[in-house]
Amino acid sequence: MQIGPALKRLWRHEPFRRLLTLRVLSQAGDGTLQVGMASYILFSPQSQPNAWAIAGVLTITLLPYTVLGPFVATLLDRWSRRHVTVVSDIVRAVLALLVGALILTGRTDGAWQVAFYGALLVAMSVNRFMLAGLSAGLQYTVEPDEYLTSSSIIPTVGPLGVVIGAVLGFGARVGLGPVIGANQADAVVFWVAAVLFAGSVTIARGFHRDALGPEPGQPRTSPREVWLGLGEALTHLRSRPAAQLALVGMFVSRLLFGLFSVAVILAIRNFFNTDPNEALGDLTLWGLLTGAGFIVCTVFVPLLARRLGLLRTAIAVLAIGGVAQAIAAAWPAMWVLFAASFFIGLGVQSFKICVDTVIQAHVDEGFKGRVFTFYDMGFNFAFVLAAVVAALTLPDTGIDRLGFAAMALGYVALAGMFAVAATRIGPATFEKGTEDLTSR
Repeated sequence: MQIGPALKRLWRHEPFRRLLTLRVLSQAGDGTLQVGMASYILFSPQSQPNAWAIAGVLTITLLPYTVLGPFVATLLDRWSRRHVTVVSDIVRAVLALLVGALILTGRTDGAWQVAFYGALLVAMSVNRFMLAGLSAGLQYTVEPDEYLTSSSIIPTVGPLGVVIGAVLGFGARVGLGPVIGANQADAVVFWVAAVLFAGSVTIARGFHRDALGPEPGQPRTSPREVWLGLGEALTHLRSRPAAQLALVGMFVSRLLFGLFSVAVILAIRNFFNTDPNEALGDLTLWGLLTGAGFIVCTVFVPLLARRLGLLRTAIAVLAIGGVAQAIAAAWPAMWVLFAASFFIGLGVQSFKICVDTVIQAHVDEGFKGRVFTFYDMGFNFAFVLAAVVAALTLPDTGIDRLGFAAMALGYVALAGMFAVAATRIGPATFEKGTEDLTSR
């Protein structure tokens, strides 16, 4: 599949066009927010981070939603997902303004530090909740036989938005830093994020209240019903072995990607650079290359899936990640790590497209909100766990050939697990939702 014809086919759906624009703006805000966090917390002149520092940041910003996710999971199957998106990005815009003001006025220590990290915690947690709702609402914007095509484009638009936001954030930080000071420039970065979130709200308001689901008329949910609803979702998953396998595969692949990401961040900050500003520039370049791998998979996955089928594509892209990781283990120079990151990003994000397609095709609509919340909880926990494992196993320089080799073996093992499990489940089961490709 070529990106042009695929977009042309999906572009006829007005809700899809709006969802695409919404995701770009919202995740551009995410990218800018993440640059602001990295610049102020990990790459300021006074910091010398190790893996535990990165683990702490990830724990503060990601783990709360991982813990609270089950309690709000059923809400996405009850509340208007359009309304969730509007309120979420209003909250994030306000919090980004607040964080910028705290940095500008120097109120980031003592009691103010609680407000600072609390605002970041809520902003990141709300992000995952909102994205789970958008993922669950995707089916309302396309035809049932277009799940693979739309799942190839929409999740990849997210990283594209993150890349756009990262460029805007880095440009503001580097361009304004020498003029107004590093902390003042960091504050502006957060305010740029607030503007992008406000743009997302404007686009989301163009949806009808029920345009992204769930079906109207759903009753309110009590705490007891929340637990019952979660049990129902888990029971539903037990009868969907392909979706179970997809969720496990997502967790393992993100764990491996998170380990490598922490290692590269440490290497950029503590091994390849002595100047934090140069390190931030290298970090941005690394993020752009990794994001480029994410974007290329928009074309790559449907092309492979049309020739090989979805299952073999999933196995093949894991193999790509394993080979790139093995090269990084053999030659851990900076440019080798950056080049490997492109292919690892391509492999991991391509695998995510395969996973998203399986879940979209095999989970009933009444459970998608809860299942995608489980998905995002696993996504968050995988990154936090990766940082903890990295802190326990990697040196502060991030460079560890044996560790990189173990990650490469992890991709191979995951590909093998998929191949064996698919034989038991039935390979044809994994092709559901790809008919718009295989029929042509």
